[in-house]
Amino acid sequence: MSAEPQAGRCLCGNVRFEIDGPVSAGSICHCGQCRRQGGHVWASAQAPRESFAISGDVQWYAASDTATRGFCPRCGSFLFWHGAGEAEMSFSLGALEEPTGIRVEKHIFCASKGDYFEIGEDGGARKP
Repeated sequence: MSAEPQAGRCLCGNVRFEIDGPVSAGSICHCGQCRRQGGHVWASAQAPRESFAISGDVQWYAASDTATRGFCPRCGSFLFWHGAGEAEMSFSLGALEEPTGIRVEKHIFCASKGDYFEIGEDGGARKP
């Protein structure tokens, strides 16, 4: 958990965000939706929704009945994931300005990962 304020942006700078609240440890998502939207895995952390200050034009896509995904309509950067009715929202670790002070602590939805690599015992990718 990090209590440091965080700031991030999309690739083109159209969407910027700041988080002023507690941030969870990071996770790497291997689900099919994240793989298809991002081209591989999605590294993210969570913070209370009310701690976000977002500027710019975020496009929200209802990826399922239970969640929406926020991205920049100009450059396509996948920035946010918000579960319906959840108090916290996930955000892309790759969009943050460094240093973040955040560490990835887990992989999630590993059973759905691509067949082109294996996750090593230490969390690193290995050849299949």
